[in-house]
Amino acid sequence: MSGGSTGREEVLGQRLDKWLWFARVVKTRSLAARLILAGKVRVNRERTDKPSLMLRPGAVVTVLVAGRVRILRVVSPGQRRGPPADAHMLYEDLTLPRSAPGTQDRSCDAPSDLGGRPTKRQRRQIERFKSGSA
Repeated sequence: MSGGSTGREEVLGQRLDKWLWFARVVKTRSLAARLILAGKVRVNRERTDKPSLMLRPGAVVTVLVAGRVRILRVVSPGQRRGPPADAHMLYEDLTLPRSAPGTQDRSCDAPSDLGGRPTKRQRRQIERFKSGSA
């Protein structure tokens, strides 16, 4: 009559903080809990602040990590933190692909060819231009 579990019970859900750690979204479980408490995690579009929330397969988890939003659909609750190849089997990544660095609209970026202070040669050209002797 022990309170322990038998090996045959199937896990139907997993704590949110554990799942984020198992899926290798964060490095430690305490970082996962901190992320959840900071309000940077949503489950099925609802913000949660409970690391103990039970995740079930089919739930959609939205996480803001390192300035990047990741959208993950839970496929499996997971049993342990394994290698990265196994971690990818716990979720389906729904995150929109990032655009290539060269294809972004750069019209609002500051000009990069200013180069800082003028050189001695450029100063002489500016002085000649201002004085009117081209």
